Amino acid sequence: MSGEKLFNEFPPVTTEQWEEVIIKDLKGADYQKKLVWRTDEGFNVRPYYRAEDLKDLDYLDTMPAQFPYTRGTKKDNNNWQIVQEVAEADLNKANAIAVDALKRGANTIAFNVKNVKDANDLAALLKGIDCTKTGLQFSHAQNYVDFMTLFVNYLTDNNIDKEAVVGSINFDPITYYLKRTKFYRSQEADMAELLKLHELAADMKNFKLVNVNGIALHNAGATIVQELAYSLGIANEYIAYATEHGIPVGKACKKIQLTLSVGSNYFFEIAKLRATRLLWATMVDQYQPTCDCGYKLQINTVGSTWNKTLYDPYVNMLRNTTEGMAAALGGADAISLQPFDVAYKESDDFSRRISRNVQVILKEESYFNKVVDPAAGSYYVENLTDGIAENAWKLFQHVEAEGGMIQLIGSGEIKREIEASCQNRDMKIATRRYIFLGTNQFPNINEQMADKIERLKSDDSIGLRTYRGALAFEELRLETERYAKEHHRPKVFLLKVGNLAMRQARAGFISNFFGCAGYEIAETAGYKTVEDGVKAAEEQKADLIAICSSDEEYATLGVELAAQLKAKLPQTPVLIAGNPTEAMEALNAAGVDDYIHVKVNVLETLRKYNQLLLK
Repeated sequence: MSGEKLFNEFPPVTTEQWEEVIIKDLKGADYQKKLVWRTDEGFNVRPYYRAEDLKDLDYLDTMPAQFPYTRGTKKDNNNWQIVQEVAEADLNKANAIAVDALKRGANTIAFNVKNVKDANDLAALLKGIDCTKTGLQFSHAQNYVDFMTLFVNYLTDNNIDKEAVVGSINFDPITYYLKRTKFYRSQEADMAELLKLHELAADMKNFKLVNVNGIALHNAGATIVQELAYSLGIANEYIAYATEHGIPVGKACKKIQLTLSVGSNYFFEIAKLRATRLLWATMVDQYQPTCDCGYKLQINTVGSTWNKTLYDPYVNMLRNTTEGMAAALGGADAISLQPFDVAYKESDDFSRRISRNVQVILKEESYFNKVVDPAAGSYYVENLTDGIAENAWKLFQHVEAEGGMIQLIGSGEIKREIEASCQNRDMKIATRRYIFLGTNQFPNINEQMADKIERLKSDDSIGLRTYRGALAFEELRLETERYAKEHHRPKVFLLKVGNLAMRQARAGFISNFFGCAGYEIAETAGYKTVEDGVKAAEEQKADLIAICSSDEEYATLGVELAAQLKAKLPQTPVLIAGNPTEAMEALNAAGVDDYIHVKVNVLETLRKYNQLLLK
């Protein structure tokens, strides 16, 4: 056996051979419709990929820390900053939260500096924190020039090495313009602050002055391609402005970072971060920088709030884990994950600890920080990276051809395009093509959340608005909860007859369906006769009766049941679980009011029944 290849008795299988087997197994079904996934990002994902699909990807010949940096900017490890966001505006409380987080695994703190007005305020916020060993991110400043003046003076007064300070401010007037439809002061005044910030931070080589908030695009419903293309477009506006005013392109680029979302679309999110570095290097290369420093992009990631839910909130812990893994494997430089209770209350020690510990486990127990670009060479991820990069670059080129992001924000195009993507997502959520576990599928029917809500965040932006995908379903269920406190909880009786397997399957479907609105589900083993079923329905005094059986038996048992139920309970809607098209005429004549099946719009149907029953 020496010298022989392992498993050489297995001959290679060509793509043509694979395709022949697939077409045979499809038995005449449409290949494109059945197996090819048309993504929201605008490109197709095939059912499988092979080595031959990598032959045209030029960047595969590069190593990590080599141009175009698709594989990351790190050579020896995949380490990242564990960010603890401190939203608390009270300075002393914020400091206590930060100090505790640094003891428990965080190494970067994202502070809310809304209430920092003078040197004493800043000193109180940073008390006990070593600015040379802790990453610092500052947001919500009333004026970033004034804040940076305070911060630079603080570093000087305390003899802190400015070159050793790592961090950023959340200066991003263009995204502010997108959300508010106006600049904070004016376009000229806001953009001119960039030049002043460069002067103030001249000695702070590791401190970023511009933070492009791609996360704001994602949380408004943007696709991955839109988030990436528009973020690059915003960054390009800052680079162009800085270079036009005498700042070298390398220095201008080095002072910019991107803060992007990481959602639940696991492999796409890994590919997105890889594509971001590729496109950043491609964009910066057009400016012909004289040093490599501008090519190396700092990417911060923040877990999505768009996919976080009020109901079954502990599922958000699982979403956080997926997001943290995707960000780490994609090579993020800093990662922040949302507390699992972000949808309905301010974070507390427990929820902050859980979100932080996801990252600690990924590092300390799972060793995600040891291997640079572990996704490299994956046929699927490499092709996703290429697909996202190609489509995002086309959209970026469109933005530039039309005059840039500021121009398109002013014309309303960016808002319109993102809202169109948002509406597409909303329709998929309503029809359960997008699943929110515990919200629009497999709900915990007896869960009560109305009394646990401390606050439901609302976005008062008049431009691009932030929202959560599950919100419409949550509003329905909260409406049911509040009605039940004053009246009664709507009840659905599952009247199961006929074929055992079909009636159980359809009863489960109806339970999930109406459970999404918080209705009570009354269920028994089933009934042998129509008379027994009708008698039980009378005793249940339910608000809705759902007949659960097979399509074949609906033509007989279903018709008979519907007729007797309507005779006994004329005011109670009778529903059929399924879509028995051949028996519908007879069922309608017998008094059936509605049909509940996989093709209906879940959200629209539940709204209809809430309007009917919650009077």
